[in-house]
Amino acid sequence: MSLDLLDSAPSSRRRTSRPSAPIFDLSLSENPFPPLPSVVAAVNYEVTRSNRYPEFVPDRLPALIGGQLGVDAERVAVGAGATGVAMQILRSVPQPGTEIVLSSPTFDGYPIMATMAGLRLVPVPLAADGAQDLDALRRSIHKGTGLVIVCRPHNPTGTVVPAHDLRAFLTSVPKRIPLILDEAYVEFLAAADHLDHIELLRRHPNLLVLRTFSKAYGLAGLRIGYVVGHPDLIARVRTQQLPFGTPTLAVAAVTASYAAFPELRTRIRSIDTARDRLRTALRGHGIAVPPSRANFLYLPGPGPATLLRRAGIHAKCYPDGSARVAVGDPAADRAILTALLPHRSPT
Repeated sequence: MSLDLLDSAPSSRRRTSRPSAPIFDLSLSENPFPPLPSVVAAVNYEVTRSNRYPEFVPDRLPALIGGQLGVDAERVAVGAGATGVAMQILRSVPQPGTEIVLSSPTFDGYPIMATMAGLRLVPVPLAADGAQDLDALRRSIHKGTGLVIVCRPHNPTGTVVPAHDLRAFLTSVPKRIPLILDEAYVEFLAAADHLDHIELLRRHPNLLVLRTFSKAYGLAGLRIGYVVGHPDLIARVRTQQLPFGTPTLAVAAVTASYAAFPELRTRIRSIDTARDRLRTALRGHGIAVPPSRANFLYLPGPGPATLLRRAGIHAKCYPDGSARVAVGDPAADRAILTALLPHRSPT
């Protein structure tokens, strides 16, 4: 099975110890494509004006994002990527000393930020198929719970909570407990898996929808993220807004990215195709890779982490020997196959 995609296929981050031995860094679920030329041009223009301060507190970016989503600007808070916004949430929304209930493994920033915010983590194991166990999450919620986090798609497995299951779960969470719906990879979802966020936010004033421009938009280095929620919650999140903390180039990059979304959609589809082809090849050789709706694949342990490391591929690795790898670069995808299936030569 061929893993070649497009003649203009991108290249993953590589380190080279010698010309014949490229080392792929697939650990951060980065988009392998560089920013679109129109986005680069918009950012470069703003760089020429870098002697000027950005807004003391950001007004333009929340208004821009809110207009795109169909919500008022007062429902949007922005920050340094989804990670920066999540830190603002953890420092402002839960009571100090309370607990965060979330699935484990998950985005490894959450345990770090919980410690920084003085919150206790309650990790809930995933189901056997790599999905989040909503029943177990529900059972872990009690009077000491200050925040619940659900990722959709989940990081690191790429699995997706069905919409009807999510709606039932949201209804079961007490209104006094805020809930982050982490949608860092939402643009990679199939159309049928998308949610009516306006309706969800109307029904659940404790809901905070967290997103980023780092993944599908390929702007990880610019650190642009946002959260959408009820104005009361967003006002609390904004108390942690760093003055002058949102550069003017963020507005330029987001404006250009929205305008170029048809081009971005083409890139997203090529990443989806690469992901599904690689998963099919791995499953065809007995590796139980769960279905992913993100720009990465989760390779269950105990062997993948060791095999990838021996092949010089830097993956996100877990204590049980599992690994998560970014996808989309045909050369890197072939290297994954070679590492995990050493007796097979990809064509």
